Amino acid sequence: MLLFRNTGPEVFAPLSPEQRQQLITRWNAWFDGLVTRGKAVEGQPLEIETRVVAGPGGSRITDGPFPETKEAIGGYVKLLVRGLEEATAIAREHPALAHGMIIEVRQMTPDCHLGVNTLPANETATSASR
Repeated sequence: MLLFRNTGPEVFAPLSPEQRQQLITRWNAWFDGLVTRGKAVEGQPLEIETRVVAGPGGSRITDGPFPETKEAIGGYVKLLVRGLEEATAIAREHPALAHGMIIEVRQMTPDCHLGVNTLPANETATSASR
């Protein structure tokens, strides 16, 4: 999975409208190429506004954005790849890296260290029967 950081409007503000459009065109081509090759299954930007829920019973709720928003996850792409090296190679091709965007590459795991279900019950049963 690719997690995009440092994606706020201030990062791309120095670009002219034409440069922004060129970046968008290259970004879309990058993503569409991944989908066409069967390497990406979904991608989505995330809103800047956020809400943090913490404490017993969710007793503390804090609305953002927060000063550290530039470090927050601004979007993601879920990949279908063989491993971390292939995902890293894909991340290195992203056109927004040249403008300050940061991509965190993470492997997804089917198992939670706490034993929490990571798939709906019907998918878990189907997966177990294969």
